[in-house]
Amino acid sequence: MMITESEILSASVLIVDDQESNVQLLEQLLSEAGYSAVTSTMKPQEVCALHRQNQYDLILLDLQMPGLDGFQVMDALKLDSADAYLPVLVITAQPGHKLRALLAGARDFVSKPFDLIEVKTRIRNMLEVRLLYKKLDHYNQELEQTVRQRTAELSASEARFRSLTELASDWYWEQNASGTFTQVSGPVLELLGLGVSNFLGEAREGEITAWNEVERHALQAKIAARQPFLDFAFSRVNPDGSQQHFRVSGEPMFGPSGVYTGYRGIGVEVNAHK
Repeated sequence: MMITESEILSASVLIVDDQESNVQLLEQLLSEAGYSAVTSTMKPQEVCALHRQNQYDLILLDLQMPGLDGFQVMDALKLDSADAYLPVLVITAQPGHKLRALLAGARDFVSKPFDLIEVKTRIRNMLEVRLLYKKLDHYNQELEQTVRQRTAELSASEARFRSLTELASDWYWEQNASGTFTQVSGPVLELLGLGVSNFLGEAREGEITAWNEVERHALQAKIAARQPFLDFAFSRVNPDGSQQHFRVSGEPMFGPSGVYTGYRGIGVEVNAHK
């Protein structure tokens, strides 16, 4: 992620100083260096409104001003702006104010009287960091939006899949990685009085299944091996002597990191006869 020369020189800069001579000096310095979006004010009370309107990439802020000093301006900016990064480079003639200004939220400082090379270097460095921060923040917002969009698309796809499988089958089922059924839907289970655990898992204590054990164990082996299966045939004998035949299809599910999360599938009754 790079910042170009043109991006730096077109960055927006606000000069805040109550001394007209200082303002003119800084404006001339930035203009000669090629900066094209420089504005200024000698009224510190205007800074918050100006920044709210223009979202400056850099604010050159004098600390010693009548009415509202630079520390008060920074406090107001922090309360007024939703931006966590306060793009302030303070201007001070008091060495003792430097640490206090940094603790108050300023990103850097320049000293009076001005060393013009130092001023240009600090302004350029701070603008480069500021623009990188903005570009990274924009990238993160786009990434979050993409993740939300993909998540919504996956949820919609999953809903369509379940809807179609429920229309095309007698029942839909899901089980987690430990084999516990987390979802079973379909009227055939209620109509026939079937429990999916009877053939996809071990029968509960005291439960009589009447399933074909060879078929059931073969199906369990496929699930244990994490294999997909299509139209697997199995059957059971009912107490009245009738026989029911079913086909079940399923596939293993894996999370984003490739971790196995369970199975999902569909089942249909083929026929029933005495």
